Amino acid sequence: MTEQRTDYDSPWKEIIESFFPQFLEFFFPHAYSVIDWTRRPEFLDQELQQLEPDAEIGRRLVDKVAKVWLLDGKEAWVLVHVEVQGQYEKDFAQRMYTYNYRLFDRHKKQVISLAVLADEEANWRPSSYEYVLGGCRVSLEFPIAKLLDYEAQWETLEQSTNPFSVVVMAHLKTKATHRNPQSRLQWKLSLTRRLFERGYKRKDILGLFRFIDWIMVLPKELANDFQAQLRSSKEAQRMRYIPDIERLGREEGMLENARENIILGLQTRFGEVPESVVEVINRIEDQSLLQTFLINAITTSSLKEFQIFINEIT
Repeated sequence: MTEQRTDYDSPWKEIIESFFPQFLEFFFPHAYSVIDWTRRPEFLDQELQQLEPDAEIGRRLVDKVAKVWLLDGKEAWVLVHVEVQGQYEKDFAQRMYTYNYRLFDRHKKQVISLAVLADEEANWRPSSYEYVLGGCRVSLEFPIAKLLDYEAQWETLEQSTNPFSVVVMAHLKTKATHRNPQSRLQWKLSLTRRLFERGYKRKDILGLFRFIDWIMVLPKELANDFQAQLRSSKEAQRMRYIPDIERLGREEGMLENARENIILGLQTRFGEVPESVVEVINRIEDQSLLQTFLINAITTSSLKEFQIFINEIT
């Protein structure tokens, strides 16, 4: 089985925003401890485009910016980068530094820069950037969390009630089973059932299931098998989550079909579709917007014209 999506960008963006305090508590407890969580964080992702308007933000990285308040009452900004594509970026540390100083320069607020590395290079652990010139030293050190490290901490993940323990397990098992759909089916069932056993609130269960279902893609026949086995789960029946989970599955299936139709239409008319275009399409969660993209894919005169159209909308 091959991956049906080219990146994990959208699910990570959504899960970080939905469970932001738990995200920091799980990966970066020191940052978590200095924030006043009685005040709701404010996400300011539009800042990223203003920082680097010509870049393809999010192409291989999840970028999130949140305004928070510290325990001493001061305002600060949290800048999160997640390398999600399983391969490292040689300029990653410089990117961390650049975004940090640009945010500070624009807003004169303290910036906490954090990085989650989901790549598969065990020895790649960028955590600082600096240069020295003419007696002047400029540097930034930033905390990192390496997802590969959690493979050796599986028992700890199983015992944790933090929602991001499930997120990490789902991410690791998605990577591990990309050529073994039967194994992925069993892990997807196991992780979903675990949600019912951990005492999460209904909203949290559905949010975490959405992440699991989003990245642990199954062939159609196994997806049907997943639904059937989950429907027979006593925990799911008792807690009456099946209708909500099946609804989420149907909605995601409709979105996935719409995305595939757009890409197929472009391939049929113009040949190979650039990866950057595929990634933009795969991030769209609005059915009506995908319908608009499909109409344009069918009627546009060139692939370049289609790219201009989606850039203007997104």
